[in-house]
Amino acid sequence: MISYCTEDRHGYSIKFSPYNSDCLIVATSRDFGFAGEGSLFILNIDNEGSIAKEYLKLHWSDGLFDVVWSESNIAIIVSCSGDGTLQLWNLQAPNVKPIIYSEHKTEIYSVDWSKCRQENKFLSASWDNTIKLWDPNRLNSLHTFFKHSNIVYTALFSPHISNCFASASADGTLNIWNCLDAVNPISVQAHNAEILCCDWCKFDHNLIATGASDGLIRGWDIRQITQPVFQWKASLCPIKRIQFSPHCLNVLASVGYDFNTKIWDLNQNCKALEIFSHHSEFVYGLDWNIHRKGQIADCAWDSFVKVFTLNCLSNI
Repeated sequence: MISYCTEDRHGYSIKFSPYNSDCLIVATSRDFGFAGEGSLFILNIDNEGSIAKEYLKLHWSDGLFDVVWSESNIAIIVSCSGDGTLQLWNLQAPNVKPIIYSEHKTEIYSVDWSKCRQENKFLSASWDNTIKLWDPNRLNSLHTFFKHSNIVYTALFSPHISNCFASASADGTLNIWNCLDAVNPISVQAHNAEILCCDWCKFDHNLIATGASDGLIRGWDIRQITQPVFQWKASLCPIKRIQFSPHCLNVLASVGYDFNTKIWDLNQNCKALEIFSHHSEFVYGLDWNIHRKGQIADCAWDSFVKVFTLNCLSNI
């Protein structure tokens, strides 16, 4: 297991590079995100399998809650923050100030880049109850999506369907959107609690999962979204982030307020395949390495980043 400490910064989001198997980025905030500035740590895993020091460190005046790599440019990343702005950074010019996008009225908790490189767009989801679609070459958003009646915690592009994305909200609804239609999403009351996260299956373009503050993980078929296709109680605490494996059809990982990272098989969802209890605070960030089967990373409010390889996948 590889471990790295971000010192007085508390982890909110972590993403492996889609271009480099040994590079990852961590979005952090000071004072647990309640006050103070934020930092991005760009980390490289060396030949000895460790992180000696950060490759690059970028700072923002407010807490940073999420970050995403551009799918069209290896040097571009976008972060989002508590002041309601998004920042586009060029890693090849770290001393140049980022491009700022500032239409949201309050905290932005989620940012995602379209997996369709021809589209070259990204999404932001905010505590102002809206989602916005952006072209990185324009300072004004392309569309604003307003259907949720409470905080929107996440918005994610489908990895399969062009111009399609999902959003999950504190109002308990999961919405499936067409980027070309800002007013008529497919909607389901997915939980009787705040939905904190969702993720698309990497192998089945109709399958999406949600995780909520009630500790439940549910799966949904977007062709007939009235009832969940699977459900289990993953924790007594809120589920902060879930993510399907990019290598195994039925495998999903979750992190949350119980300090644990858990691995699940959808065919055996009553019990976790593997549980990692290596944090002493809320675990907020989670990501699979698409280049290395079974490698996963998480980050938590205890200021630690962990990169590790699962043992359970050899039996799947």
